[in-house]
Amino acid sequence: MSYHQWGAQDLSTPARTVLQKVEAQPGVVLEDVQSGFVGEILRTEKSGGMHVMILEDRKGKRRTFPLGFGFHVDGTPVEVVPALQRSVAPSNRTASGSVRVADQRARVALSSRIWVEGRHDAELVEKVWGDDLRVEGIVVEPLHGVDDLASAVRGFRPAPGRRLGILVDHLVDGSKEARIAAEAMAVPGAAGNVLIVGHPYVDVWQAVKPRALGLEAWPVIPRNEEWKVGILSRLGWPHQTQADIAAGWKRILGGVTTYADLEPSLLGRVEEVIDFLTAPEDVRST
Repeated sequence: MSYHQWGAQDLSTPARTVLQKVEAQPGVVLEDVQSGFVGEILRTEKSGGMHVMILEDRKGKRRTFPLGFGFHVDGTPVEVVPALQRSVAPSNRTASGSVRVADQRARVALSSRIWVEGRHDAELVEKVWGDDLRVEGIVVEPLHGVDDLASAVRGFRPAPGRRLGILVDHLVDGSKEARIAAEAMAVPGAAGNVLIVGHPYVDVWQAVKPRALGLEAWPVIPRNEEWKVGILSRLGWPHQTQADIAAGWKRILGGVTTYADLEPSLLGRVEEVIDFLTAPEDVRST
């Protein structure tokens, strides 16, 4: 076939296809072409200087992808771009699921306290229940361990109007933590003024649902291995230093947006403590 038959235009560079741009708005359903994963956008965030989005499929599995090319919407190739900033009406619900109190200032802190084992526990409680606790005037304080819990309770001097709610990791029958809790409840003034509850997990990290991080399940770590280091190692995350562990926790905490991202066994215990500290005096003493 001759050059004349083809025509000059047939020898030029083909025109590039311009893909439709789709904003990364929550609820948009995308298919990742490479993996075949299909899910709706839950949220976007910045990670390592780049925009990423968290997709959730119909089974609740979550995965994280960078924005850009390589996605389909209804079978059509698209480019996913950051969503334009728009004014959004504030939600009338807090992260704990309770109704947000409009124009409510935080109360002056009460004498009563919530004690948790460590900073990670405190940060998790603050993220989900912080709005509620500020309205009630309740402060959360980390204990940095419960080995000497009875002495700490004795020093607090619990009494009516000065109550303690304590959340303990791995509080199961026959455990060291169960013995420590019993000793603390024997302190004078503790009865009726102290409530000790706990969850069954080795660490509060496990109280975050695996699917909130795109995992099927938390890795199982042998007893002779440091638990947090083992978790980060098996997830393929940095785990050599304390800074690595802190960064790993921040990544886990970043996967929590509401109470729905936490296990019921933790939700129930925190709600129980809040109810205990905020109930009227006559109800607490019954």
